[in-house]
Amino acid sequence: MARMRIKLNWVPNLFTLANLSLGFFAILLSASSHGNRGVITVAAGFILLAMLCDGLDGFAARLLNASSPLGAQLDSLADLSAFGIAPASVMYAFVLHRLNYEISPTLVIPTGMFLSAIYPACAAYRLARFNVSHRSDSFSGLPSPVAGAIVALMPIAFGELIPAPEAVLTLIFVAMAFLMVSTIRYSKPQSSWLRRFSPARLAIVLLFLAAVLIFVGFRYGSDYSAAGLFTIVVIYVVTGIVSLIIHAIQVYRV
Repeated sequence: MARMRIKLNWVPNLFTLANLSLGFFAILLSASSHGNRGVITVAAGFILLAMLCDGLDGFAARLLNASSPLGAQLDSLADLSAFGIAPASVMYAFVLHRLNYEISPTLVIPTGMFLSAIYPACAAYRLARFNVSHRSDSFSGLPSPVAGAIVALMPIAFGELIPAPEAVLTLIFVAMAFLMVSTIRYSKPQSSWLRRFSPARLAIVLLFLAAVLIFVGFRYGSDYSAAGLFTIVVIYVVTGIVSLIIHAIQVYRV
């Protein structure tokens, strides 16, 4: 049995390594995109695929009872690649590379480069804090895969069909970084949703949402389906902020 468990440990680890590899591919593509939106969109798509692999490695570990300390550490390293460095690289190629402060004709401060560095630093701190201490029923700070998904969806959703000011996109990017290292409590969807829905009903809801997004993509364009998914993820982000505000009001009244 012990030998079988050791073999099974590699099943979730394979998904974790796929997560890391997809993040690495996103970094390479965005670094060599030269501002080409098509290439940047593909790089952002790799981050979304990495998010899927991140969910599958946890599912496989629970299904096969193959969790291990090695897998947990490997997962954090993969998340730093896919949801820390890769989103910053994509955002730099998409918008931030144009943010430069010119002091003189020969001296330019790469402001966008410094802004993009904030994101992986916050992601690394968030993941290290999670490894040291975390609760089973909620997250402290915005989970890095959720923040990475929001950043990855921006170059896919906001372009010619749905224009967005670069200042707004930059503000969202920086906000995601600081939300990761905040102490705002976010519910764990895998546990909170299962309490509210049976597995069958949850599957129906997810399939319905996927069908709607696919229909919108075919009918109006992929930008609109990406914008719809972006909105869904942003709603999750806002719920944590709203809960914090409600809790603060209740404490103040007491």
